Amino acid sequence: MSNSRIEASESIILFADLQEGIADLPLTVSPERLGKGVRGLAKLAKLFDIPVIVTAVAGPEGEAKILPQISEELGDLPTHFRTTADSFLNQEILKAVAESGRKTVLIAGVATELAVQLPALTVVLDACGGVNVRTEQAALARITSNGGSLVSVITLAGELAGDFSQPKAQAAIGIIFEMATAGT
Repeated sequence: MSNSRIEASESIILFADLQEGIADLPLTVSPERLGKGVRGLAKLAKLFDIPVIVTAVAGPEGEAKILPQISEELGDLPTHFRTTADSFLNQEILKAVAESGRKTVLIAGVATELAVQLPALTVVLDACGGVNVRTEQAALARITSNGGSLVSVITLAGELAGDFSQPKAQAAIGIIFEMATAGT
């Protein structure tokens, strides 16, 4: 058992608006780096059996093309469509979170200023992107001043890993090294 502040058994991940057309907007992170962060977070979800909720805003045809890094690691997951910026104003999403029984919501998405900030409890920062450095910093300051916290995929992997001699911990360390490699 880890002494981590973030426990896998108490966590659920919310991927918000990581979809074609929206995930292209951030100016605070490159698309490649965002994809790497999303993939790392998806790998941690699979490794530690953390439930995942995918939310999106429907495009003109009622669909959304979710970033492939999620399905490549976790398979095809249902997408919960919403018509508001805040995922927690959608009863279907609230029900899914409540039914999970998990108390820590880890949020990743675009834009930090909307889809991430509004429902924020814990934000996985390197799997998020803002449309402007200044407004993203304001969103992050608001999150932390209201009791939310910021974490990176690397820090989350380290916290979830626990005892490094265990097989899951070794896999988590592998994710840390993937995230830490130079470039994207």
